[in-house]
Amino acid sequence: MTSVNPARTDEVVGEAEPVDAAAFVDACRTARGAQRGWAAVPAPVRGRVVEQIGRLFEANKEALARLVTREIGKPLAESRGEVQEVIDTCTFFAGEGRRLYGQTVPSEMSDKQLFTFRTPVGVAVIVTAGNFPVAVPSWYLVPALLCGNTVVWKPAEYTPAIAAAFTELFQRGGLPDGVLQTVPADGPTTFEGLSAALDAGLVDKIGFTGSSAVGVRIGELAGRHLQVPCLELGGKNPLVVMPDADLDLAVEGALFSGFGTAGQRCTSLGTVVVHRDVHDEFLRRFDAAVRAAAVGDPTADVLYGPMISARFLESFERHLDLVRPHHTLHGSTGTGRITADNPREGFVGDPDAGLFAHPTIVDGVRADDEIYRTETFGPIVGVAAFDTFDEALALANDHGYGLSASIYTSTLAHAFRFREGVRAGMVSVNNSTSGAEAHLPFGGNGRSGNGSRQSGVWVLDQFTRWQSMNWDYAGTLQKAQMDTAVLPADQDFRL
Repeated sequence: MTSVNPARTDEVVGEAEPVDAAAFVDACRTARGAQRGWAAVPAPVRGRVVEQIGRLFEANKEALARLVTREIGKPLAESRGEVQEVIDTCTFFAGEGRRLYGQTVPSEMSDKQLFTFRTPVGVAVIVTAGNFPVAVPSWYLVPALLCGNTVVWKPAEYTPAIAAAFTELFQRGGLPDGVLQTVPADGPTTFEGLSAALDAGLVDKIGFTGSSAVGVRIGELAGRHLQVPCLELGGKNPLVVMPDADLDLAVEGALFSGFGTAGQRCTSLGTVVVHRDVHDEFLRRFDAAVRAAAVGDPTADVLYGPMISARFLESFERHLDLVRPHHTLHGSTGTGRITADNPREGFVGDPDAGLFAHPTIVDGVRADDEIYRTETFGPIVGVAAFDTFDEALALANDHGYGLSASIYTSTLAHAFRFREGVRAGMVSVNNSTSGAEAHLPFGGNGRSGNGSRQSGVWVLDQFTRWQSMNWDYAGTLQKAQMDTAVLPADQDFRL
């Protein structure tokens, strides 16, 4: 596996030797052998390891951010923010090592105590995409390891250098041998190896971030083994603009939501749903903002850099075929790939050196359009008009995804009605569809996921199992629901 700098495709960044399915199974077996010993380490000590890992990421923040920019083309400011998210995640979960609380529960009988405990799941296989090559893996690995699980991690095949650096920082933080296994592999090999490892009883939990189509296959595979995976999938995220919205603020949010990271986020804006009364003015301002935005060299001050890889650029170009005659295009001086022959006005750098794409606004999107229902995963944003709040809510929901949604309004009732009616797992008011914080639950519904959540204390339920214990010291067998004391009441009493 070889990666190149997508902003300068003649520059090789990293290489890794891919493993086969048998080696994948061996990694799971090694993780199984290390799990009991890791779980025996007291949770506060595991929390201390997480803290040490966080401090290492902090000390190496700039170097890792620059590697992220080189290998996937993310603007340097965003890369720094992504590494900061790893640091924040470690900071949060370091304290959770002292807060893996169970409960004592009152018994219905005398001389008996009831307890609950969080126990590790066991071995977790984590498969992540490369658009957030350090932040998203940390959402899985940090809580999984903190809870006493061992992890087999399959990073994206186009980020071998980032994966190697990420793994070394974790291991240098104090993880014993075998606790974290990183396996470079392609998709089919991963699926084959995971299936074999499940059949061998070596895997207890699957975490997957990627496309909805692959998520369906992962869910089916896990279900055959009576497991519930943690699935964080795609999105077609709406941003509703009410007639009372601050249009400049809405444009700013749409610009970042739709075109940050070149639209290559699961939380990227899919469709702006604009009230007809302000549609034309919003579109005018949005078009002007996109045209004025700097695009190009990710080491410069740009809105976005290149597509992550040639595969993503090709996919973006195919999605342009979803444009129909009733649509109008805005946002740039061309469409498709940016080249010297198909230039972007104000482009920063050499367009022919990398994999750059024109930002594209598609106006006139309707609910029966294929582009309305398709996650395009690139710098393309649809705009649809509505007349009533119920129409806006339907446009926000009916594509079937349910990851993130935003509304711009100055009316409290609109904000709360939208929160109640939208199916997304994450809702923003007067903010973008993108932007997670380490202590807030992250995840979606419908085609965007199976309801599992990452980040904050909510992710602990993905990597622990509740165990109950009853301790009877009465000296005789007390049978629940049969030997319970009854204090009689006079049910016939009336005032």
